[in-house]
Amino acid sequence: MADLITHFSTITDKRKPNGIRHKLIDIIVLAICGVICGADDWVMIEHFGNAKREWFETFLELPHGIPSHDTIGKYLPLSIHRSSRQVF
Repeated sequence: MADLITHFSTITDKRKPNGIRHKLIDIIVLAICGVICGADDWVMIEHFGNAKREWFETFLELPHGIPSHDTIGKYLPLSIHRSSRQVF
């Protein structure tokens, strides 16, 4: 998991610092793990994260718990789109 976190930590977080509750790397890793395990939408990724929260807490910070499906859906596409050449 450390390699995955290191690789995707290169994505620059373009969000305004005010009001950020979830680290971008936490959202990205949660989504990747969720999709690998069969999640195919933001709600399923959130449910997967909540079901595996204890495991995620062993390597992610999750300062405010698992991000909501709205948060995942809002920030993940923008971040990946802007940085796709950087990480893929």
